[in-house]
Order: sequence, then structure tokens, then C-alpha cells
Amino acid sequence: MARTHDHPGEQAAQDPIRLLEIRETPLSVDEVFRAVGDDAAGGTALFVGTVRDHDQGQDVGALGYSCHPTAPDELRRVAEKVVAEFPVRALAAVHRVGDLAVGDLAVVVAVSCAHRGEAFESCRKLIDDLKHEVPIWKHQRFSDGTEEWVGAC
Repeated sequence: MARTHDHPGEQAAQDPIRLLEIRETPLSVDEVFRAVGDDAAGGTALFVGTVRDHDQGQDVGALGYSCHPTAPDELRRVAEKVVAEFPVRALAAVHRVGDLAVGDLAVVVAVSCAHRGEAFESCRKLIDDLKHEVPIWKHQRFSDGTEEWVGAC
């Protein structure tokens, strides 16, 4: 996507990557939203991934996320790629690891840009690449006693 900067406010922020973490503590939508606040942003897109009570027709009883030690570095690489491809004003991504319950927040990402279309596109790219490229794995335990590991990459 070609970048055009007709107004000084549309120029890329000095350090658009504001928050990147993989943590064991509960996530906050408000924290991520605040992290991408920018007066020059006309659009902010936010995605929240939650633990659902089913997967592939089976009831999920419990699940946990774990990650490879390189996951924070891979998360940064993904974020830098999004910032290089889109005119991002600010970007934030936080993923949870550990045991989670149905309804818990598993991942929260947000991107702010001068315009809404760019915010939607860059946020979608961020969550899609995070899910496919960052080594975070989900261990699902189903109510029938079976279980499975789901890899992010």
C-alpha cells in the first residue's frame, strides 16, 4: 500500500509499537485501547479473542496456552511487519498464556491509523499473522475427556 502524507498528522508516529506482551495475568481491553491512542488517528480497530465453550462440535471444558521462549521476539517481528506495510499511528498486542476459563480474554490487539480502512486492514493483518506465525499453542480439554493441542504456527 502506497503511503501518502498530505498532512503532517498523517506521518507515521515515531514509535508506533506501543505495547507488545505475552503474559500470564488477565488482559484488559481498556489497557490496549489506551496504548493506541493518538490524536492524529481517525480510526482505531480493536480485536478481542475470547475462550469459547466449544470447538469443532465438542464442548470445551478447559484450556491453556503456552508459548516457545522466542514468542515475544516473533510477536515483535509480526508487529514490525504490519507497521512497515501500513501507515500505522500506534499498535498494541497482548496474548495470554496459562490456564484460561470460558469467557476469558485470550488475545487483544489494536491498531490506530489516520483512516478507518487502514485501521481495519492492519488490525486484521496483525491478528492473522500473530495466530499463524507466533509460537503460541492452545491445549484444549474437552468435556468427554479427550484433548488436543492446536498450534499457532
